[in-house]
Amino acid sequence: MAERKEKQAYGPENNNRVLLIYYSFSGQTGVLINRLAAGLKEQGIEVFFEKLKPVKHLRFPVGSIFRTYLMMFATFFRKRVPIKELSAKCTREYDLIILAGPTWSYNPSGPVLSFLDRDGRDVLQGREVLPLISCRGYWKAHWWGLRKMLEQCGAHFSNMIAFSHPSPEPWRTIGVFLKIAGKNPERYGFLSKYYNRFGHSNEQMEEAFRFGMLIGESLQSKTPLQAINFQTDLALP
Repeated sequence: MAERKEKQAYGPENNNRVLLIYYSFSGQTGVLINRLAAGLKEQGIEVFFEKLKPVKHLRFPVGSIFRTYLMMFATFFRKRVPIKELSAKCTREYDLIILAGPTWSYNPSGPVLSFLDRDGRDVLQGREVLPLISCRGYWKAHWWGLRKMLEQCGAHFSNMIAFSHPSPEPWRTIGVFLKIAGKNPERYGFLSKYYNRFGHSNEQMEEAFRFGMLIGESLQSKTPLQAINFQTDLALP
């Protein structure tokens, strides 16, 4: 990767800048990131996106229960998913990098793991990083593993964001499994009583927008991100 470019000390380049590096398999992380970015922009923050793109396209849904089992088995053992080269945006300087992705079998997703292995030190070393996790519910195990990898990359971090699906267990586990397999659990008579929506709620999307506003305010006022409470009842019901 090319050397980082320093921020210029004049004009719009002197604004607070945030890079959002993310991978979204089902689209849930992508929606959260877009709402969070909207909140940042509302505070006058310059926002840049870097989507992690697998070399071989991953289809959602995967199409069958058998393929879903195979995927869950592979991701449980933290199988990497090779990604394409990053853009030149990642060589620039930013006030904050937000690294976002879904939980796969208690772990960061395969594309995020590949990013950290190949590019993590070049992109994240010495920089302020704010992780964002989109998950069914087991974000703590994901965060435990991700935190260790960020430390190995030399990243600076003092806080994190997690959003879990609002449906209760065991229905959300069953619902997510069936959705990945290509089924529509929210339309199944009995199951639909307990699982009527896949993924995050509209209220959580607006909470992501609010978080973006708070992050923007923190960057503008030079106050630590550690002071922000991201573990709200809406984000983690």
